[in-house]
Amino acid sequence: MTSDVKKRDIKFASRTVTRIWDEEPASGNPYLAEKCRCHGYDILELARRCSFIEVLFLLFSGDLPTENQADLLETLMVAFVNPGPRHPATRAAMNTGVGKSKTVHILPIGLSVMGGSHLGGEETEAAMRYIRKHRLSDPKALAEELLTEKNQTAEGDWHIIPGFGSRFGSIDPIPGKVAMLLEESPGCGDSIRWGNIFSEALKSSGLGWLTPGVAAAVFCDLGFHPRAGGGLFQLISAPGILAHGLEMANKPINAMPFLDEENYIITNKGNKQNE
Repeated sequence: MTSDVKKRDIKFASRTVTRIWDEEPASGNPYLAEKCRCHGYDILELARRCSFIEVLFLLFSGDLPTENQADLLETLMVAFVNPGPRHPATRAAMNTGVGKSKTVHILPIGLSVMGGSHLGGEETEAAMRYIRKHRLSDPKALAEELLTEKNQTAEGDWHIIPGFGSRFGSIDPIPGKVAMLLEESPGCGDSIRWGNIFSEALKSSGLGWLTPGVAAAVFCDLGFHPRAGGGLFQLISAPGILAHGLEMANKPINAMPFLDEENYIITNKGNKQNE
C-alpha cells in the first residue's frame, strides 16, 4: 500500500529577512546585538532625540514623520487611549481582572476582543478600505444614495458602512468631536474632511462617526496600509484596556455586574414543547 502524501515542493528562506530592523552582532555572541537600527536609524539615537509617536510612525512607514503628521497621530492616540468601560474589549479585560486571572493575561484577552468587527480592529481595516475607495466621491451624494438603497434589517445598532453608524441606538458624540478636533490640525488630510461631511449627511438618520471610522480616516491620511489599521487601532486602545483590567484585579468578584437568574431567558425554537 503506497501513501499519497507528498513532500511540499517549497524552498524556505535560510534566514529571517526584514527591511524594518538591522542588527550588528556582538563580538562575543552573534545571537546578541551590539547595535540595532530601525529603518536605518540607530535605536539609541532615536531614544535620545525622538518621541514615541515619531518612532511608532517610523516603524510602520519607513520614514520619520513631519511635525504635522506626528501631531495628527498623537492627537488621535490621546483621544482614543481608552475605549471606556462600555466597550466589549474593556469589559473583557475587567472581567479577566476581577476573575483573578494572571494580570499578564488581561491585555491579550482585551485586545482579542478589540480586534473584532464590531467597534474593533477588523472594522477599522474595513473602514480604511472603504474610505480609500470612495473618498474622491461626493460624500453628501453617497450618504443620500446609501440611505435610500440600504435598510436596517436587524435589531440593534446599524453600521451603514464600516466606521459609521449608531451606538446604543444613537449617534456617539465623542468620535464626531474628535474628528472635528482633528480637522483643525495642520496635518489633517482629505479623508478626515470627507468623513466629516459624510457624517453630517447621516446625522438626520441618527447615524454618524464611530471610533474605528475616525481612526481609519487618520491612518489613511498618514499613508498607512489598511492591513496595519486594525493592529494600530488595538495599540491605541491598549493602555485604557489594561488600566481598567488592573483596576479590577484587586477587587472581589462581585465588584462586576452579574445577571440574576430571573433575567436569563433560555429558548429552544427547535423544541415544539417550548412553543
